[in-house]
Amino acid sequence: MSSTPEPPEPKNPPDAGAHLGVSRHQAQGAPPAHGGLAGLVIAALGVVFGDIGTSPLYALKECFSGEHGAKATPENILGVLSLMVWSLTCVVTIKYVSFILRADNEGEGGILALLALVPEERRRAAGAGGPLVLLILFGTALLYGDGVITPAISVLSAVEGLNIATDSLKDYVVPLTVLILTGLFAIQSRGTEGIGVVFGPIVLVWFFVLAALGVYRIGENFQVLNALNPVHAVRFLASNGLHGFFVLGAVVLCITGGEALYADMGHFGRQAIRIAWYALVMPCLLLNYMGQGAMLLNNPTSVQTSPFYEMVPRWGLYPMVGLATAATVIASQALISGAFSLTRQAVQLGFCPRVTVVHTSEKHEGQIYIPEVNSALWISCVLLVLAFGSSTKLAAAYGIAVTGTMAITSIVYYVVVTTNWKWPAWKALPLVIFFLVFDIGFFAANIVKVRDGGWVPLLMGAIVFTMMTTWKTGRRLLGDYFARNQQPFTQFIQEIEQNSPPRVTGTAVFMTQNPNGVPIVLRHHFRHNKVLHEQVVLLSIHSENVPYVSPRKRITVEELPQNFFRVQARFGFMETPRIPSILEAVAIFGLTIDPETVTFYLGRETLLSTLQGGMMRWRKGLFAFLSRNARPATAYFGIPADRVVELGMQVEL
Repeated sequence: MSSTPEPPEPKNPPDAGAHLGVSRHQAQGAPPAHGGLAGLVIAALGVVFGDIGTSPLYALKECFSGEHGAKATPENILGVLSLMVWSLTCVVTIKYVSFILRADNEGEGGILALLALVPEERRRAAGAGGPLVLLILFGTALLYGDGVITPAISVLSAVEGLNIATDSLKDYVVPLTVLILTGLFAIQSRGTEGIGVVFGPIVLVWFFVLAALGVYRIGENFQVLNALNPVHAVRFLASNGLHGFFVLGAVVLCITGGEALYADMGHFGRQAIRIAWYALVMPCLLLNYMGQGAMLLNNPTSVQTSPFYEMVPRWGLYPMVGLATAATVIASQALISGAFSLTRQAVQLGFCPRVTVVHTSEKHEGQIYIPEVNSALWISCVLLVLAFGSSTKLAAAYGIAVTGTMAITSIVYYVVVTTNWKWPAWKALPLVIFFLVFDIGFFAANIVKVRDGGWVPLLMGAIVFTMMTTWKTGRRLLGDYFARNQQPFTQFIQEIEQNSPPRVTGTAVFMTQNPNGVPIVLRHHFRHNKVLHEQVVLLSIHSENVPYVSPRKRITVEELPQNFFRVQARFGFMETPRIPSILEAVAIFGLTIDPETVTFYLGRETLLSTLQGGMMRWRKGLFAFLSRNARPATAYFGIPADRVVELGMQVEL
């Protein structure tokens, strides 16, 4: 798929959206209805805030555990709490909720959506391999790397509450975690629509419990409220030196869900996310962290087990483990759904091979299931749980990748506000520097985690980044090859007029990346078979840098000589094209296609790696491997397999 400048539209174009199963509501990228603003706020709790909402299970504990943990003295406890309070305030509240959420692409957020906000001329100058594009792709790849850890550490930390309740279940924590994760990934094919309605209420109860526990423990030691003063954070860093700086690598665990606020904006809208954060999520998190701190001030030894579960009365431990497990499963579900969505965006934007996209809801375009991604996430999560065995060891690998993505988001945000919104540098630069002080500080503090497991998300991110850049470059080289070998359409029409080949009944559809010229598949077919269908359609599908394409702009039809038609269909990066629906929709333009007599002609390339330039030899081999294992066009585009003719060709890269 390729993106091309949009051609002039016909006057008063018909509305083709209904024929494509895409409502005007979806085309404008509006959040789906969840029962009004209050319903959106509650629903957002489960999807948007699941990750950051379950951080109290392990965040404060890790600040005082392990090689780089601080000693649980009163001064250090207040200092660490102050760092967490002001990290939540400056990074989540100021950076993401107040500023980054403004950078929406027709209602959609996320780092790939942010790329589309960069002006077209800037992207063209950067090119497919330009620094800006590569930076954003690297940030996207890091999300996959750190994202694999989130379900593992969240569920594992919740189940570890059993260790507080009784020692007899200690050996069952890891197997039970693996079982829960396996069950979670096993039900993904059924979609989230049926169980999604209970996500918000469960997480709502979770946040209320967080707040109640916090208030209960704060009442035992009001001294902990001094942590609201940022002076304690400054004193902690000043008195502990380099060791105190490395504690930031654990403090960052309290804000790791910040990027999800931006990525999930399209599902619920900016207003609902902001209301949920200010009215419920942030107050409940602060109360709980303060409660844990108050308990540590009274009993510093509780840091050796779990400050969170030590807050809970003994009679409530088992119910709390159950509620925490449910909350972490919901948080994991949100991440898994986000990975599906991110992968589809990458496919549509040309950074990933075609995958199996299963729509699990007839109402909402965004609810999809990708079995390839689901299997990869499940295997990775289970291996991480088995390899690390505890949330403390997993925390040593957690944070380094997501802080890298946060820093990249800040940099690209600067490009957007200065080039797209025309902010002067004096206005934009201080703000972005403020963001980067936290982003780079947290990233640097996490560098020490590399040898303790931080290499895992970095390695995963590097693999994903290599695959994405290789696929994008390979498709560009393949497109260049087809462009060089493409016959001008006028010349092809002259050849037909001179030879007057037989025309058989029915319609032939030739898919082509380039909307100009004659597809190579059509040339091969005509050269070898010496025959054409009575009606020939040249179909191009373009992915636009917007989440949804308006129905009125989706399809253009151009009538050509010799009963040829050039059809161009445009889809956003949050949509999945379906060829039969497109061919049905062109009827309103006067082009009638009988589905019983249509034949689809597709090319199947055999890629030959050569010593020519463009890519290194090993990357050409990787591109060929990805091409062979990509989802067939028939399955991805919904083309009936019994109406497809494939013509093979060899292509030298």
